[in-house]
Amino acid sequence: QVQLAESGGGLVQPGGSLRLSCAASGLTKDDYAIGWFRQASGQGREGVSCMSSKDGRTYYEDSVEGRFTISMDKANNMIYLQMDNLKPEDTGVYYCAADGGFSRQAMCTMGGKYPHGVEAWGKGVPVTVST
Repeated sequence: QVQLAESGGGLVQPGGSLRLSCAASGLTKDDYAIGWFRQASGQGREGVSCMSSKDGRTYYEDSVEGRFTISMDKANNMIYLQMDNLKPEDTGVYYCAADGGFSRQAMCTMGGKYPHGVEAWGKGVPVTVST
């Protein structure tokens, strides 16, 4: 059973940076789609960035392309989201997710709409971008 635990959220000023971490366990399959999602207050969950654990290929939602970087330390089963040049609209609860069946793009574009179809979710960490 895959288990995920996020850390690293907090309050940051616009233009600042944060790095989110996700500790994963139970990753027994050859390839997983690993991703970060966010949910703003009163809104649905949206995929921010996803990657393949096997080949490292990545997918980014348009609004974060060039500002966010997803990465994975496979030896230690850690997934990271480096967030730079943060904007107030990046505010929300950020969730780590993993699925052994989705492609990285499919998980990012569909996982938020159908969260019960995703194999594992973390509990989420809040990120607030504000002055």
